[in-house]
Amino acid sequence: MALTPSNMLPLGTRAPGFILPDVISGRDVSLADVVGPHGLLVMFICNHCPYVKHVQEELVRLSNDYQQKGIGMVAISANDVEAYPEDSPEAMREEAKKWQYAFPYLYDESQQVARAYDAACTPDFYLFNKNLELVYRGQLDKSRPGNDIPVTGEDLRAALDDLLMGNPISTEQFPSVGCNIKWK
Repeated sequence: MALTPSNMLPLGTRAPGFILPDVISGRDVSLADVVGPHGLLVMFICNHCPYVKHVQEELVRLSNDYQQKGIGMVAISANDVEAYPEDSPEAMREEAKKWQYAFPYLYDESQQVARAYDAACTPDFYLFNKNLELVYRGQLDKSRPGNDIPVTGEDLRAALDDLLMGNPISTEQFPSVGCNIKWK
């Protein structure tokens, strides 16, 4: 487990398109399918990462709180499943069922989508406005496994709330940190 920060894609970047299989429904899902009327949160996660496990409950709360307010959400796993079989589509499906993900959980086998987003770690968060322009990228909050800070989603929730209220989103954003994406 190499502690890796996110790459902090430039604000204003347009959301790269994708069509990827959803391990929950078995259908191909595109960017257009997941964007909500007020924006889109793209999350790069995986099953085995302790940093993702640390925040999973909050990811479910976020989806419950913000999808009903018009924010689309999608999670993408791009890890090399030959080296990390616990991140296979079958295991992803089981994880999604266990946690009752209310958002698609997509498998990026080619890793092209992760590269297009310049994703570096899990978890890695990208919030786009309704025009699919990047307005936030960075950490969920300051909590990390073992640091005894509660998981609240404070940083990402502030950006989501500002987006929904039409307020400017602070450009003072801090990188997410987690396990590096397992590249082929």
